[in-house]
Amino acid sequence: MTARPVKRSLTLQGHRTSVSLEETFWQAFRDIAAERGLSLNALAAQIDSTRDGDIGLASAIRVFVLDRYRAAAR
Repeated sequence: MTARPVKRSLTLQGHRTSVSLEETFWQAFRDIAAERGLSLNALAAQIDSTRDGDIGLASAIRVFVLDRYRAAAR
């Protein structure tokens, strides 16, 4: 497994955007989306709609994933 970020495209509100995440975060993000019955684009759009404007989408996704797994560990 590599720690090097992998760039993938997402569509948010009809616009394509690229997000770079480490493969571990991509997999966890996919797992969470599947658990919720959402596509990656839909979950990314939810995260995007609630993030502070000066925080990048990739960072917001990483924090979302981390928070989800921290909550599950409690």
